[in-house]
Amino acid sequence: MPQAVPDLVIRNARVFGDAAREASAVAVTGDRITALGPDAEASAGPGTRVVDAAGGLLLPGFQDVHAPFAGLNLGRVWLNDDHSRQAYLRRVADYAATHPGREWIVGGGWAMEHFPGGAPSKEDLDAVVPDRPVFLMNRDMHGAWANSRALELGGITAATPDPADGRYERGPDGTPTGALHQGAAYGFDARVVPRPDADAWREAVLAAQAHLHALGITGWQDAWVTPDSLAAYRELGMMGQLTARVVGALWWDRHRGLEQLDDLIEQRETGAANGFHPSTVKIMADGVLENFTGALLDPYCGCAAQHGTGLSYVDRELLLEAVPRLAAERFQMHLHAIGDRAVRDVLDALEAAAPHDRDLRHTVAHLQLIHPDDLPRFAKLGVVANLQAYWAQHEPQMDELTMPFLGPERAGRQYPFADLAASGARLAMGSDWSVTTADPLAQLEVAITRTDPARRGSEPFLPAQALDPQTAITAFTAGSAYVNHDDDAGRIAVGARADLALLDHDITRPGALPTDATVTLTVASGRVVHDRS
Repeated sequence: MPQAVPDLVIRNARVFGDAAREASAVAVTGDRITALGPDAEASAGPGTRVVDAAGGLLLPGFQDVHAPFAGLNLGRVWLNDDHSRQAYLRRVADYAATHPGREWIVGGGWAMEHFPGGAPSKEDLDAVVPDRPVFLMNRDMHGAWANSRALELGGITAATPDPADGRYERGPDGTPTGALHQGAAYGFDARVVPRPDADAWREAVLAAQAHLHALGITGWQDAWVTPDSLAAYRELGMMGQLTARVVGALWWDRHRGLEQLDDLIEQRETGAANGFHPSTVKIMADGVLENFTGALLDPYCGCAAQHGTGLSYVDRELLLEAVPRLAAERFQMHLHAIGDRAVRDVLDALEAAAPHDRDLRHTVAHLQLIHPDDLPRFAKLGVVANLQAYWAQHEPQMDELTMPFLGPERAGRQYPFADLAASGARLAMGSDWSVTTADPLAQLEVAITRTDPARRGSEPFLPAQALDPQTAITAFTAGSAYVNHDDDAGRIAVGARADLALLDHDITRPGALPTDATVTLTVASGRVVHDRS
């Protein structure tokens, strides 16, 4: 029986992967890779689209396994591309002027380093938007900046107590100054800020999908799925509008206990649709180090010593009970752990869950600080290290707001990527977009060089922890596909699903760096979803 004529042939490519590296061409028929090398070129017919890669690198499609829902921010105040207090204020003022009908000015992306002590003031926002409430999450999504009108609508005064999992920045008389940390920010957002409607959520998912496809990403794990975004994913999946494969990590409400288990099971059962799999639960074990909410084994030092050892967002005993219960219900665990105490607590919980682990592929994200005694436990327990590589560089938030409060010894063992790889841990990668860029090439460059691609030649951050290109690329493709239970992807082989990303340069050649290249073509399930030509 004659072989079907392929829909797409990519030729003159450098094909990534041990099984494919001698090939220079790939044929795609339907949603499958059907031939490699000379057979692929020979199989092209009159109706086949032939793409000449001109020596570019053909990779499995990237999969991002830590993409907290960020599509909403694409239509809001977007501060990530600005780099000063004044630039932020200009952006907010311009947005308010061009959106006079918006009752609230909402968005985010500001960085703590541009404000004294990392805390912005309400007076700055009052000066540019005095008549409407403004609420802006910061770049790492662990704090917020509000103006006076927003605080007034939220009933936040000098008499308002701090929540157990956060705090309001205050002046000498106790009056809130406009910076909200951790639970104070989350609680305000959930209680006071108006929720997007169903149309806004669907539009945001589609905007995110287009943005990620343009970066070579064919699948991701949304690490912050709420009932609203769950409904949007489900509806788009049912309408056939999800061209990516998405795993949803259902949000664990840290203000509740085990009684929410039934709700999570119901969300999983009712939320699944074509291309969307809400099979995971996300638990945040702690906060972040720069605002002293990351959970440490030993206290913060210097002027931050007053914050002790930081915060555990889920009581250790509840964590040790909840994670095994969730695993028994066949949920994959996606655990946020920044500080070394949080890492140890979640590993202890996953060890307790081991009797229920039937290939659940649990993952721990961020891993900024790991006690050396805990490094071998990832491989021993089969826990995937979920790396946010872009964070592992010198920049003001690290150098001014983190390292001084860790002390030299702890500051010198942050983001131990190479140590994790050497220990035998399986690695995956995710962006934490919009905390950082969603661009896998920028993230890979930081993983390989430990420097910002925009500042090549600058001092690398703990360069002994850099990854080699092969390991880094594999983490962002096969490693992430493994976490997403997507064994049909993450590789270029005959019979595999045709999820592909074509770069215009081969970034594995000696001397090449990832951001020297651009994604020119993205193929998801055999369908061209991004074409730069």
